[in-house]
Amino acid sequence: MILYKKQIIIKSLKEEFLEILSSYQGILHKVNLIYFRDESDRKDNFQEIVYQLWKSFPKLQNKNSIGSWIYAISINTSINRIKKETKIEYRESLPESIDSIDTIGQISFNEDVQLLLKAISRLNEIDKSIMLLYLEERSYYEISQILGITQSNVGVRINRAKKILKQKLNHLNYGK
Repeated sequence: MILYKKQIIIKSLKEEFLEILSSYQGILHKVNLIYFRDESDRKDNFQEIVYQLWKSFPKLQNKNSIGSWIYAISINTSINRIKKETKIEYRESLPESIDSIDTIGQISFNEDVQLLLKAISRLNEIDKSIMLLYLEERSYYEISQILGITQSNVGVRINRAKKILKQKLNHLNYGK
């Protein structure tokens, strides 16, 4: 009887997890695009993120901040993977096989998006994460909670990153 109840609980957890994963998978794709250009690296990292999410899912206490939880795990998993595997390198252009990513809306990879991704990819790991969350219209508070830094540090880093991105985008636009 106890084993049967445990199986029901595990099945229920699994179904809930898969439902959440289905609803929020766009976040995983966005994080992967910021950190990895190679399709096989993105696939490997996607699987690792899902694994890390599954491991920590039973400990998730605040179901109201699932998006923030997913961002935190996705970003940390990606950064840890880059640190472990120094062979992963950024490729200057997106693969031709990717035309769009189906997230909450449709993101087309036009030239402007490619330039922005290229500029963001040249930021350090923390600033990449901050700009991704900032572009997702997360509040300074949410960003600080996800990344474990102060709100004032978030503000300073966003302002610096904006200046750097503006310079990089100007350089990339004129460097064509």
